Amino acid sequence: MHPFLPSTLQAAKKSLQTSGYAIIPNVLSESDTTTILTRLWAAAETNRLRGADLYIPALDPNASNIRIFYLLELDPIFRSLIQHPGALALVKEILGPDILVSNFTANIARPGSGSMALHSDQSLIVPEPWEEAWALNIIWCLSDVYFENGATLFIPGSQNWKRKADVPGGAEEMLEPFVAEKGSIIALDARVWHTSGCNVTKDQDRELLFGFYTRPFLRQQVNWTAVLGEDVKEELGEVGRELLGLNVTANTGVVSDVGIGLEEFEAKE
Repeated sequence: MHPFLPSTLQAAKKSLQTSGYAIIPNVLSESDTTTILTRLWAAAETNRLRGADLYIPALDPNASNIRIFYLLELDPIFRSLIQHPGALALVKEILGPDILVSNFTANIARPGSGSMALHSDQSLIVPEPWEEAWALNIIWCLSDVYFENGATLFIPGSQNWKRKADVPGGAEEMLEPFVAEKGSIIALDARVWHTSGCNVTKDQDRELLFGFYTRPFLRQQVNWTAVLGEDVKEELGEVGRELLGLNVTANTGVVSDVGIGLEEFEAKE
């Protein structure tokens, strides 16, 4: 997994700042996507055998939408993907140098899946007004994404809506689909209003991974300390543990200048 070229990174940053999203093609090879897809379905089966729900009625209208949580606990391939150097560099261009991984999930739209409610991710985690981007989604396309197979639908320019009162009546009529090839990533400003599309194909799944990154002062959606085993935490390494807020100072060291290492802390005691 390689960093993005500076020109790619700057073009994506400009697109995010002006349009609220950016699409970067060919981040994953055909072989990469095949391998990740295989491991993703295995992760879904693991969750099913554990008794975890793959269909969430509060989110989706029917069981043709499959949601897979705790990917970072289930397979090292996802722990590698969440630390992709190009994706991290792009996130930091928008959110700043200090970030946390709030969540990493999969949403598979199978034929017959319906659409969820219109929302912006930032509106779900912080109160209005939404003056600037405090979170960013990196969406990994493991299949071609287009309107008919349930592409994410979004409202261009809606990252400029600062309050719920700014959302106009009939906003759903303003929705447009993302169109991206397998192996692409879609970077989405968390203030953009969007929803999942309906998969009206007969036999085409739409498989997406959602890496949700935030500024470090926001509470993470997942308590990674509780979810991940000690072997997984060790495998993540220093960078991975910092991204997930697993170190002894959690997010203290990146929110302010008062963070100290464990050795210094023990010495002061």
